[in-house]
Amino acid sequence: MMTDRELELYVHIPFCVRKCAYCDFLSFPSGTRERKEYVDALIREIESRKENYTDCRVSTVFLGGGTPSVLDGEDTARLFDALYRNFTFMENPEITIEVNPGTVTREKVASWRKSGINRISIGLQSVNDDELWMLGRIHTYREFLNTYALVRDAGFDNINIDLISAIPGQTVKSWERTLRTAVELSPEHISAYSLIIEEGTPFYDMYGETRQEGEPSDREDKRISAGSFPSLPDEEEDREIYEQTGVILNEYGYHRYEISNYAKPGFECRHNLGYWERKEYLGLGLGASSLIRETRFHNPSDMKKYMEVFSERMPSENAAGGTECIRTDCSAGEEEIREETETLSREEQMAEFMILGLRKTAGISVDEFHRIYGTGIKEVYGSQIRRFKKEGLLTEQNGMIRLTSRGIDVSNYVFCEFL
Repeated sequence: MMTDRELELYVHIPFCVRKCAYCDFLSFPSGTRERKEYVDALIREIESRKENYTDCRVSTVFLGGGTPSVLDGEDTARLFDALYRNFTFMENPEITIEVNPGTVTREKVASWRKSGINRISIGLQSVNDDELWMLGRIHTYREFLNTYALVRDAGFDNINIDLISAIPGQTVKSWERTLRTAVELSPEHISAYSLIIEEGTPFYDMYGETRQEGEPSDREDKRISAGSFPSLPDEEEDREIYEQTGVILNEYGYHRYEISNYAKPGFECRHNLGYWERKEYLGLGLGASSLIRETRFHNPSDMKKYMEVFSERMPSENAAGGTECIRTDCSAGEEEIREETETLSREEQMAEFMILGLRKTAGISVDEFHRIYGTGIKEVYGSQIRRFKKEGLLTEQNGMIRLTSRGIDVSNYVFCEFL
């Protein structure tokens, strides 16, 4: 059968050494046995998906988490062996693994190379150890340098470094130090995110209660004034940090190709570009999300439920206090385990085209919109486009519509208008 549909794969590894104070991802600490049993179930999920994607060719794989680098080399190799056996791959696929310093060994790095991984994304976040401690990270800057040297020495030539700005206690000066120190290492890619205070995290308890803009919550005000927690950068500092990021990275030869992502020429993350260009992607693993034929869905986010679906046998305590094996059916069809399935209407597809496409600094193509949806972009969004151009938030040139620098500053406001 011809394989002409491009498909991206996202594989979720929900394990970490310790939950960071700002993290709201589906992740948690685990033991060796739990990780191996999860990989067993993940392999069975991969095998169960094979028949649904025989007409697809995989262009990218992204092993995310959590901290995928907590897996030992053997389990990572087993996982990739299953992917290669059950999916057809394009030539030269981009294959990324997220890693955290403190979880990387020479043996693991050698295993990644053998498994075909060719892109490493390292979660540095800051070069300031006090800021790393504040974030709840398990590593020091020295440990990051050791990890970076390990992957470089192993021959990896496509490395991303993740950085976080607007950390409590951070100053414009300390952010500039982080940025310049990181780029002096000459990674191929930099992801520079501003800290978001997410509900359900320790940081939310410290800083995130609902309040009027510019007004601290009662809890935050009392705790910070008591000296318990450093304050977040104020609006002026945050703005300066934001502007400084683009200037410094451009100075070092990194071009901004998406709101929070910068790359040397030719090293843009193909997998993430696929998300912003609305390519089909299949999520594998606990809670992983997918977009297949204009339908969005995700796997169960409850570990017990996920394991029940994809484990052949699971130990369970019996009434006598011993254990027994419960036979479960791991051949459930994809439709049977999908959660929150939503088939997008044409209007929703067009809105996503606008919102996701405008994240790219190149913007969106007027011709591409017409090719996909059979109508002119201005027939659908003419009033929004005219208004935002007048306000200096959008610009149009050579058939491309994109956010201006000012538009990027208020991108969420722009995006909302296309919903």
